[in-house]
Amino acid sequence: MTNVNYDLQLDAALNKLHQEGRYRTFIDIERTRGQFPHAVRERKDGTKQPVTVWCGNDYLGMGQHPEVLAAMHKALEATGAGSGGTRNISGTTVYHKALEAELSDLHGKGAALLFTSAYIANDATLSTLPKLFPGLIIYSDEFNHASMIEGIRRNGGEKRIFRHNDVAHLRELLEADDSAAPKLIAFESIYSMDGDFGPIEALCDLADEFSALTYIDEVHAVGMYGPRGAGVAERDGLMHRVDIINGTLGKAFGVHGGYIASSAKMCDAVRSYAPGFIFTTSLPPAVAAGAAASIRVLKTDRTRREEHQTQASILKLRLKGLGLPIIDHGSHIIPVIVGDPVHTKVLSDMLLDSFGIYVQPINYPTVPRGTERLRFTPSPVHGPREMDALVSAMDELWSHCALNRAELSA
Repeated sequence: MTNVNYDLQLDAALNKLHQEGRYRTFIDIERTRGQFPHAVRERKDGTKQPVTVWCGNDYLGMGQHPEVLAAMHKALEATGAGSGGTRNISGTTVYHKALEAELSDLHGKGAALLFTSAYIANDATLSTLPKLFPGLIIYSDEFNHASMIEGIRRNGGEKRIFRHNDVAHLRELLEADDSAAPKLIAFESIYSMDGDFGPIEALCDLADEFSALTYIDEVHAVGMYGPRGAGVAERDGLMHRVDIINGTLGKAFGVHGGYIASSAKMCDAVRSYAPGFIFTTSLPPAVAAGAAASIRVLKTDRTRREEHQTQASILKLRLKGLGLPIIDHGSHIIPVIVGDPVHTKVLSDMLLDSFGIYVQPINYPTVPRGTERLRFTPSPVHGPREMDALVSAMDELWSHCALNRAELSA
């Protein structure tokens, strides 16, 4: 019998990532309440380094909002740490129900359903829908998030992939299929790597024409867009035309968890059939309480959303002034294209080590090869001092990395 050397195979897999410059390194940081976006990084030698976080998804700084923290403290003292079980077995509390009520109200839907993350919400819902609609064909934008791709991949049903934001290509695919088959169009409102918007109205028009359901991922938009922070569909007056809305509680709302909002009947069906919901311990009550408080605050806090957009506009303008190759689709996400995994990592490391600026490199498979980037996410808590330091560092290091690239190409 031949022995299999598993360690050798693991070494080969990890070495491949190192050789391609795609090995991902975790940066140990400790965020400091009241001082966002500042944090402390623990170096390998055990010393501490102050850092400014420029790649966080707590887009509005709600992770330190006093009303959010007060709600979490109150619930923690009242209930203890965990939920005690799945939603079906002792894990549904008044805090979970209150949060779902806030979410259904936010999106103008009949109900909402909580999950432990937006990834699980996408995966569980999209993998369950063919059980509810036999013969369902899902039409998915090619740039949809990995959680959507995974849910669609493993649901056992038919799928079609349309070119990114290409409504004409989607029409061709819809026309080629049986008109009597149930259909669903899955897309995002803001695509997180380029920061571009999905053509929501045009997709809804096609859905109406071909009698298809619509499924939108608003993860990078909830809290930040629309009069009450319900997302881009709300901003554009289209929420009523979207059948299922996916969102997160861990980005602009500053806490943790994910959800879908839809009709009461749709949420009930997903609740009853999705293993990713049925067999998972529910969110801790304190987390649910904090998320509900954050939603309540942001429903009326337009100033914070306006400040967020202002900061993004200023940073884009200043980086463009340096001649940096940024992508600007009008959203709050600011990618700076480096185009090489090794140089992206070098640039990230130098920003951190020399300037105390933390921005994580984004490499394949998160983005296509050749489009490796640094992805900046400014927020209302990034002030003029933090922005000046970032722009100055990028100006200095971009020239340095350009020289290195020229040397390597020579």
